[in-house]
Amino acid sequence: MEFESIYKMYWDRIFRLCMGFVNDYDVAQDLAQETFIIVWQKLDTFRNESGIGTWIFRIASNNCLRQIEKQKRFPKSELPSDLTEEKQYSIEPRIQFLYKCIAELPEAERIIISLELEDVKQAEIAKIVGLSEANTRVKIHRIKEKLTQKFKQNGQ
Repeated sequence: MEFESIYKMYWDRIFRLCMGFVNDYDVAQDLAQETFIIVWQKLDTFRNESGIGTWIFRIASNNCLRQIEKQKRFPKSELPSDLTEEKQYSIEPRIQFLYKCIAELPEAERIIISLELEDVKQAEIAKIVGLSEANTRVKIHRIKEKLTQKFKQNGQ
């Protein structure tokens, strides 16, 4: 598979995955772009041991986790306020609220639900996060319950 077709096929899904992690449009754009730079650089090393999508989602997830670690070391509160202002994009309010709720989840849950929302098969999610399929199914169910509660509390 050539890079251009991979990029076209996965860009939107990878961007939404990144958005679920960081809940920041610009940072998500950057993370998705970085993911595809890595994919482009390492495409010749891909050995077809898993599906190409699984490989790309794993790269994106690792990339997002590195970003989260950086944010923990350099909290936004230490940056000038004009750099941290929330930019409003034309994302539906319910979707924005969903991204906000996902961003508040623990890292592992963020990965799992973001992949689930991208219609990644649960068997693939299990491979990406290193859990059994049964455990992954249980976690997805619990995460959805948590998110449903947050929506109910917010009157959504």
